[in-house]
Amino acid sequence: MTERDPRRAIPSVESLVGGEAFEPLRREHPRQRLTVVVREVIDTLRDAMADGGAASDATTRGPDWFADQARRRLASSAHAGPRRVLNATGVVLHTNLGRAPLAAAALDALRALADGYLDLEYDLETGERGSRYEHCTGLLRELSGAEAALVVNNNAAAVVLAINTLALGREVIVSRGELVEIGGSFRIPEIVERSGARLAEVGATNKTRPADYERALTPRTGAILKVHRSNFTMSGFVEEVDARTLAALGRARGVPVVHDLGSGLLLEGLSFEAGTTARAAVADGADVVTMSGDKLLGGPQAGILLASASLIVAMRANPLCRALRPDRLTLAALQATLALYRHPDVARSEIPVLRMLEAHPDELAARAAEIAARLLARGAQVSTGAGESAVGGGAAPDQRLPTTLVLVGGPDPGGSELARRLRAGDPPIVARIIDDRVALDPRTIAEDDVDALVEGVVRALGAR
Repeated sequence: MTERDPRRAIPSVESLVGGEAFEPLRREHPRQRLTVVVREVIDTLRDAMADGGAASDATTRGPDWFADQARRRLASSAHAGPRRVLNATGVVLHTNLGRAPLAAAALDALRALADGYLDLEYDLETGERGSRYEHCTGLLRELSGAEAALVVNNNAAAVVLAINTLALGREVIVSRGELVEIGGSFRIPEIVERSGARLAEVGATNKTRPADYERALTPRTGAILKVHRSNFTMSGFVEEVDARTLAALGRARGVPVVHDLGSGLLLEGLSFEAGTTARAAVADGADVVTMSGDKLLGGPQAGILLASASLIVAMRANPLCRALRPDRLTLAALQATLALYRHPDVARSEIPVLRMLEAHPDELAARAAEIAARLLARGAQVSTGAGESAVGGGAAPDQRLPTTLVLVGGPDPGGSELARRLRAGDPPIVARIIDDRVALDPRTIAEDDVDALVEGVVRALGAR
């Protein structure tokens, strides 16, 4: 820097932190934290000045300005972790928003077990070491009809553990029509490879027949993998081999069949076409069925494996199992959620995902009308209209659920700006934009959150 470089006029960190302007901040924050934040402010200012930006005159940046910048950064960092948001998109299993909200019973279980010790791996009767896997397996066997069960940290982990246990160093046969990408750029071929197996593709993208699998079976075959196309559908000139047929073929040739069911559906008779239930998948005869805990099951993120007792023992003995095991909070929330399924009517009313998916169109219309009326009373420009919700989360991708949308906004601000303001609110509100208006879907707004939704929209609009 030259002698006349304006960056020399920037005050030192110590003079700022110890000065009068920072006195209120020193009462609220450790000095070490303030020092780090002020250094960040100074570095940002120096970079802007080096680029010849608007902040080129350091003499105009007094202690009050630095204190204000530090205060802003501290407030922003307070929200650096995950924040609770209001999901007004109508996408029930919104992957980016954490998928399934937990049932009250699951939250109670977390509160009861999170702040102390528990018998996670301890047998209270014998006083000996127990197994964390026993806490949910009884319920999973009861609800699915499987002989045994195992819980890991997500469904991808369940598939990896199954393939690594059954087909390490061998081939895994998969239909080309099921070589899906499951989100986050995780693709079935890569999962098979990372599991220590080799992929053997059969059939065509749109048509795979039993004979394709039969021709691919060799002494090198370790397993047949059937993958649910969870996030897209195929129609037209298509054909696939169902799980029951594949299971029969595997038994006849002595090759285990793994069925990646995807979403963990445990209830029949839902008001929309949700796919195969876990019980039906087990009955189809696959050697291993895997599924998620945080999709249609409505619980925490978890991967569930349903299989024979001997295969579960083999997978539990796999060293990978320890690396993929769930923590105590996951198991507590999953067990509490599974217990609700013992009474299907209770599950429908108490599990938020099921309650939202089963909401009647008339109920949604009434809730939309209430929200719209409250916003109109506060000076908002608002109307209601027919729309569609989505299941989301890689479950039932072709299902659209009728709903009534609350449409907010006008030319000023436009839909994009209003949506931005809603996301910047407290709590943040995430919504869709339709025809340059913000669309709020009451399906994914809990009754207890309606007040916060209305107030957040009013603030974003600048209405009274």
